[in-house]
Amino acid sequence: MRVHMGGNRVLRKAWAGVAVGTMLSGLVCAGGNSAPQLPRQASEALPAMGSAQAGGISPFLGSVPQGTATTDELPLSLADVIARGLRYNLGPLLANQGSRAARGARLIALSQLLPNIVTQASEASQQVNLAAFGFSGFPGIAPIIGPFSLSDARGYLSQPILDFRAFRSTGAAGEDIKAADYAALDARDVVVLVATNLYLETVAGASRVDAARTQVATAEAAYLQTLDFKQTGVVPAIDVLRAQVEFQALQQRLIFFRNEFEKQKLALGRAIGLPDGQPLRLTDAVPFAPMPQLTLEEAVSRALSSRRDYQSAAAGVRAAELRRKAAEAERLPSLEFNGEYGIIGPSPANSHGTYTAAVSLKIPIFQGGRVRGEVLEADALLEQRRAQLADLRGRIAYEVRTTFLDLNAAGELVQVARSALNLAQQQLTQARDRFSAGVTNNLEVIQAQEAVATANENYISGLYAFNAAKAALGRTIGNAEKTIPSFLQGVMP
Repeated sequence: MRVHMGGNRVLRKAWAGVAVGTMLSGLVCAGGNSAPQLPRQASEALPAMGSAQAGGISPFLGSVPQGTATTDELPLSLADVIARGLRYNLGPLLANQGSRAARGARLIALSQLLPNIVTQASEASQQVNLAAFGFSGFPGIAPIIGPFSLSDARGYLSQPILDFRAFRSTGAAGEDIKAADYAALDARDVVVLVATNLYLETVAGASRVDAARTQVATAEAAYLQTLDFKQTGVVPAIDVLRAQVEFQALQQRLIFFRNEFEKQKLALGRAIGLPDGQPLRLTDAVPFAPMPQLTLEEAVSRALSSRRDYQSAAAGVRAAELRRKAAEAERLPSLEFNGEYGIIGPSPANSHGTYTAAVSLKIPIFQGGRVRGEVLEADALLEQRRAQLADLRGRIAYEVRTTFLDLNAAGELVQVARSALNLAQQQLTQARDRFSAGVTNNLEVIQAQEAVATANENYISGLYAFNAAKAALGRTIGNAEKTIPSFLQGVMP
């Protein structure tokens, strides 16, 4: 999805969740080839955020760094990451400014209904030529008057009495504030999802490094054992070469996963406002926890009542309705009071008060089609927003259903991957025993090591996909600050 930030619609099309379909397809395609390969990361890239991004980078992947980096590792739990993301992530900071801009626009609209008071003081010296105005040749009246001084201090007041357009425009601006506030809250939900997904991705990266390190140690032990057997004449040299190739291939995997893990930590720190160069350490393992009972119908109902982007879109429709009424109100009469009071005279010490008070009625007769054009524009905007709201309603239901499918598939894959990992480890143990007993060569050991590596990757990727799907569901049904941590713990919020 794409998220917009601008004007009174901040994040109207807020991000609905991290898709895990491609992760799942990557898992089922994992093979058991004996040739060692560098596995691809089984994690879904975060989507772009539309017009809110700068230079193609989502603001939700950036932040305003705080503090100074230290040499000590900073321990971070999932709750710490979410809290820092909500404080320092760039997305909510920009969304909050959109909310402030909406409040400023409402003050401008409200000013059309409030009194407008202006004061003015002047001190002038004048000389008037009466002949220039046609007054000449009058006996006893000089054609030139002055010079003379004129002091004037005056206050002016204008107050709309009846202005339907200004009244409805102010109401529309109030709905814009609601839309911007809901959008700012929705941005917080997006941050929770982004921070959670980056944390889960980094946890998966750490698990891959640990698994690869264990596999390298196992392969090294197998290589040294094969080398000893070769020196005693038990196995041929081809077995040593085969074991050494497998050992080095697993070393390549370890190097790859270590590098990916370090980049994942950098991305996590970048999104939560850590200072550049600050080392960190994850403290939560986020193990497998069954998804709490939640029906599809309940999830859709909760999403439509809790999603802040849906509430923001609904407020945008109400604002467009009021703007259309404001445009139509241009055809109606308006009533306004105007008054002024001041003192005027040849000098401030020799002045006298004067005033004017008037009520004016303005009745539009012909405006050249301007009102019709404004109504047409406002009506087009209203229909656009109604269509977007209807689409968003359908999209929310679609997102809930697809997330449920991903969640169920990922849960089943975790169970299968866990069983496959146990079987692969048993296969490796038996293959090593058969090789030690001289029953077979080390080809079975190499194949079993590859099977363990593949099963480990499938389990790690499946667990990440399952937890990411739970986080996506928490974002999809709304109120992510509560739903995502609760779902990851296996409890209903």
